[in-house]
Amino acid sequence: MFQIGIRLHDVNSGCAEELQTLEARAAKAREEGFCCVHLAPQKVMKGISYDPSAMTEGLGTYFKRVFQKNDLDIAVLGCYLNLAHPDEVKMRDIKARYYGNMRVAALCGAAMVGTETGAPNAEYKLDRNTHTQEALNTFMHNLEDVVRVAEDYGVTLAIEPVWNHIVYTPSLALHVIHSIGSRNLRVIFDPVNLLCMENVDDRESVFADAMDKLGEHIAMVHIKDFIRQDGKLVSVAAGTGEMDYTSILRYLKAHKPYVQISLENTCNDNAVASRELIERVCDGI
Repeated sequence: MFQIGIRLHDVNSGCAEELQTLEARAAKAREEGFCCVHLAPQKVMKGISYDPSAMTEGLGTYFKRVFQKNDLDIAVLGCYLNLAHPDEVKMRDIKARYYGNMRVAALCGAAMVGTETGAPNAEYKLDRNTHTQEALNTFMHNLEDVVRVAEDYGVTLAIEPVWNHIVYTPSLALHVIHSIGSRNLRVIFDPVNLLCMENVDDRESVFADAMDKLGEHIAMVHIKDFIRQDGKLVSVAAGTGEMDYTSILRYLKAHKPYVQISLENTCNDNAVASRELIERVCDGI
């Protein structure tokens, strides 16, 4: 019913260098029973350029060949750069990098290019200006340029609401979707990323609100867990924290058949167990 995948940079992380190549990680992901991957090239293939001019047709076809060989889909090509960066020169480079990722995504068959929603500072950190209307306006202005290029390439761009970023609630994400007004703009639903210390104990309501408001726009799902540590929420692998996935998976089973789900924050020791947990919960619904 679901297509369960994994962040490729979590596969073979910490292993010998020869096991951290794109080919070795892809083969391991398939061996562990995953059918799709979240591909963040910079985190998987290090030591090469990812400047806009390096995002070539050849790179796209190379990705396509590797993942087809291993019977894996690319659920999302990650381009998590700050679309609210305050430096105009840096912002031009960031947009160019998104455009290069659109080109590669179109050629490698990635289901979408995924991104978060930034912060109005160079450090990409939550500050007192992050949840302001000015920051939101800046983000949407820059996002619109990227979305129009996504339309040109026939690629989906999916934004991921995160509490620590500019678009931090389902209502704001829906506002962005409606304001941009493009069929190529969709949403990555990461339930844990909507949580903070103030709302974590009411998380089922947070999740229900997200599914109600964003349901038709959800293109894929990220699944992880969380623990509380030193007054903060810390992301961990599914099944190793406080999360109960029943309501989320029940919704997905009813409304999003064969949706791609990417596990996050796993390691070699728990990736398969996390996948099996999600499968058991789904089977029991």
